[in-house]
Amino acid sequence: MTGTAGGPEGRASAPGPGAGASATGSGLRRRRGRRWLRWSVLGTAVALTGAAGIGWTVYTELDGNITPDEAAAAELARYEKERPASLVRGARNILLIGSDSRSGEDNSRYGRDPGTERSDTTMLLHLSADRRSATAVSLPRDLMVDVPGCRRPDGSRSAPAFAQFNYAFEVGGSACAIRTVEKLTRIRIDHHVVVDFHGFKKMVDAVDGVEMCLREPVTDKAARLRLPAGRVTLSGEQALGYVRARKSLGDGSDTERMERQQRFLGALVNKVQSNRVLLNPVKLYPVLNAATSSLTTDPGLASLRGLYELARGLRDIPTERVQFLTVPRESWPPNPNRDQLVEPAARKLFARLRTDEPVTVARAAEPRPGGRHAPGRSGDPGGADSGDHGTYERGGGPSMKKRSDEPADSVSPTPTFSGNTAAEDPCG
Repeated sequence: MTGTAGGPEGRASAPGPGAGASATGSGLRRRRGRRWLRWSVLGTAVALTGAAGIGWTVYTELDGNITPDEAAAAELARYEKERPASLVRGARNILLIGSDSRSGEDNSRYGRDPGTERSDTTMLLHLSADRRSATAVSLPRDLMVDVPGCRRPDGSRSAPAFAQFNYAFEVGGSACAIRTVEKLTRIRIDHHVVVDFHGFKKMVDAVDGVEMCLREPVTDKAARLRLPAGRVTLSGEQALGYVRARKSLGDGSDTERMERQQRFLGALVNKVQSNRVLLNPVKLYPVLNAATSSLTTDPGLASLRGLYELARGLRDIPTERVQFLTVPRESWPPNPNRDQLVEPAARKLFARLRTDEPVTVARAAEPRPGGRHAPGRSGDPGGADSGDHGTYERGGGPSMKKRSDEPADSVSPTPTFSGNTAAEDPCG
């Protein structure tokens, strides 16, 4: 029997209206799904490419900010045979130099001497091999030292001189300062960093200021500083005035000024670690941008990779193990406005740093009135803007102390030096 359109065969061969619509919708969804997937993949690729491009742009920008000190590297290479050897693998010694250069529009506001660059502040930073401690030692500008003959910026060479420490940087730049420190301490300087006024201010502003404590109000026209007593968060401009001021803070001595600088840097380290800046890219970028834009370093540090390796070693050091002190020194008998090392304390300190032995600090005593370079004393060529370094004949009679290039004393037991740590409350 032949089937009809309405019979079983007819129903099998003639789909109803709903079946066709369902097949068409399913195919449309599949095509739309494939198109969505293609656009998603493309969009992700574009986003990743854009992020990589932005990341690379930021990297190259920051990397290009740093100025490599090629001239210093070449000069130090000439004297490699006379330089001390590194004794402990992994330990690092970095010379930090705060330059008072007046070059550039921003720096020129702080004085009238654009052709001269001096070391306003110098610290020897020692990082232990296990990266469990960091010790920063201030070297006074007025410390009388043997400065070797150095290459001047114009290509000529200076004669060796017995002079104030900051004469080395003025006459021969960072290479001369490094050679002077190495001669004084017999510690190999692995890296150096030079930062100017502008860079210092930018770094402070990048962390939204640093809190300090003032016992009394401060008004200092020379430092462009006007601050209330008590806890105060210093901006970059205020911080620069605070660490450089002499006449309006403390006893006016360079000793008190160095201790103030150490306390400020301790508070800065504490701020960076407490805000976890080194672990947060959003917070880290402005700090890196500020730091790199005004830095001159040895070629080994003159890259983001070099600075990152350094920062990675610093970020896990507890603040109570970030220590600051001033090299043991006293007035130089021929001129009380100059310094000389106190021995054997200085020699013991240098020996411990050289061999990566622990250094212990205790909080410095409160500054007392009438200290060195007190306000009103005549003949203070050690001021921030002074160029009168002078050179002297070696000597000074029996009151001169032993020189630091004599054999080092035993590094045990552990001596204690006057200083402070980054963990201390600046108002404590």
